[in-house]
Amino acid sequence: MINELGHFALILALGVALVQGIVPLVGAHKGWRGWMAVGDPAAIAQFLLLVASFAALTHAFVVSDFSLKLVWANSHTDKPMLYKVTGVWGNHEGSMLLWVLILALFGAAAAFFGGALPPRLRARVLSVQAWIGVAFLAFIIFTSNPFTRLAEPPFNGEGMNPLLQDPGLAFHPPFLYLGYVGLSMAFSFAVAALLEGRVDAAWARWVRPWTLAAWVFLTIGIALGSWWAYYELGWGGFWFWDPVENASFMPWLLAAALLHSAVVVEKRESLKSWTILLSIMAFGFSLIGTFIVRSGVITSVHSFASDPSRGIFILGILAFFVGGALTLYAFRATSMQAKGVFSMVSRETALVVNNILLAVAALVVFVGTVWPLVAEMFFGRKLSVGAPFFDQAFTPFMIILALVLPIGAMMPWKRARLGRTMRNLVPAFVLALAIGGLAWSLESGNSLMALIATFLGSWLVLGAATELWTRAGRTPSRLRRLPRADWGKATAHSGLGITFIGIGLLMAGSVENIRVAKLGEPFTVDGYQITLDKVQEVQGPNYMSSTGTMTVKQDGKLIATMHPEKRVYPVQRMPTTEAAIHTTFLRDIYLVIGDPQQDGGYAVRTYIKPFADWIWAGAIIMALGGLLSLSDRRYRVAAGARKASPAPTHATPAE
Repeated sequence: MINELGHFALILALGVALVQGIVPLVGAHKGWRGWMAVGDPAAIAQFLLLVASFAALTHAFVVSDFSLKLVWANSHTDKPMLYKVTGVWGNHEGSMLLWVLILALFGAAAAFFGGALPPRLRARVLSVQAWIGVAFLAFIIFTSNPFTRLAEPPFNGEGMNPLLQDPGLAFHPPFLYLGYVGLSMAFSFAVAALLEGRVDAAWARWVRPWTLAAWVFLTIGIALGSWWAYYELGWGGFWFWDPVENASFMPWLLAAALLHSAVVVEKRESLKSWTILLSIMAFGFSLIGTFIVRSGVITSVHSFASDPSRGIFILGILAFFVGGALTLYAFRATSMQAKGVFSMVSRETALVVNNILLAVAALVVFVGTVWPLVAEMFFGRKLSVGAPFFDQAFTPFMIILALVLPIGAMMPWKRARLGRTMRNLVPAFVLALAIGGLAWSLESGNSLMALIATFLGSWLVLGAATELWTRAGRTPSRLRRLPRADWGKATAHSGLGITFIGIGLLMAGSVENIRVAKLGEPFTVDGYQITLDKVQEVQGPNYMSSTGTMTVKQDGKLIATMHPEKRVYPVQRMPTTEAAIHTTFLRDIYLVIGDPQQDGGYAVRTYIKPFADWIWAGAIIMALGGLLSLSDRRYRVAAGARKASPAPTHATPAE
């Protein structure tokens, strides 16, 4: 009965979404306030219906109701409760239900918090948001129904992919979807503005918090996915340039560009057309990511499904929304005239450079991702594009971005003097260069990567600190009075710098050792004496584990006792590797145990990873910076300014 109610709620949500998509849009066109007002309750009702549907599916997983085909294919009675719950979205159908639930959540939030928006704009935003929901609800109901029944329910299920049975995967997909789907709000605001033919500073103030929230969620989601791959897959890497990894990275880059371009619209009423285009393309790339994951056209270890019919459906959604929005943009772009005038040396120009670098970097990632498909379709060649291409083609844009970012952040609006700006940054530049030189010397001068990455990362951190100090008038007591948006921007830029340092030093100083380790015989890797003491067979809740006990010493002093595992899941008949990682502030010791060898001993991989955790610490600090900016009262005041006010009378958040 609960399953039928969940299925009915899903179908009813489609009907409500249709009403929300049609009635407010007609009302906005005709000026009928009553029709426009339908959008708010419809958005909330759609969200509540999808909550009920999602709760019904979750209940089926929790109680192991194998009468549902989805539960049978992705769960098992012996699976721990955490993974029964995460199994709801650890598959194609359930993850799409989560996708539309989050989409409805953003629509309901816009209805609930958007009371100060002009009625026509609010009605059009909710209508566009609803049409996206209609498309994906139809996709779920007709091609990916999570409530499909089995005629004869089996006694047990087939279980879940063992790689997904990890706490990291409990949080990674929801955060990633919050970012992906959150960009739909920027898209809806952009299309609504195009329909009205009006883009101004108020529009930019309204769209920025939604974009910033999506960017924060994407940042956290990408970081969690990278961290999971690092400790779960046993390969010691943090990024593989896999197509699905790239699918999340491209919207992140475009969302970052959108945040910065919206500042120019808000402050100077320039870059209007470009900001609208970024709003469309950021969500468009989110849809491209959905297509890549679920169509099977590109091989990836992360793919959910490989059903061509599903891929064609998603491709149709992508073509309709992005193609329709771009067509509307082509007709309306000429009406969005820029008002602000600025010189070649100004903060506006620096933000334009920032946008160009981020957009071109996203284009490079896109080309590298889809080129194997293009080569196979048009040239009949099978090829792969790996890390060497991305490292060489993508990295230069990030280097230039890091060099320019502190300078641009210090420049005044409209007109600046480069010499005056640089004088303020000279101490930060010299200190960053000294820190980079120190890192290079500690690496024995073997890699320029350590010098470049550490210099750039330090330059970003010290540049952010210099900007705060300058904004406070070089008076410590005034630092506390700075707006949270200023602190948020500096924190996010510092987080990017810390990630730069982590990536560069890890890649420059990583040590790898692969050998057969025999019980009780120590071996040395990078100054650490490592001994495989014993291997035990351990019974887990739904797996068998060969668990090693390994001691790590340095100069005769015990550093850690570690327990790498080799697990086998009988239901799925699939092995997994559980790395043992000893983490300190400066490095990770990373141990992986493999299969027993014929001549005795076990295959063991040892990695020494310097500054590995700085990568994810930097990402979390970036997200914290975004949250600090979101908490700035001026965002809420600006977005909530009453329609009676002809113009805001207070300062707006700094970029």
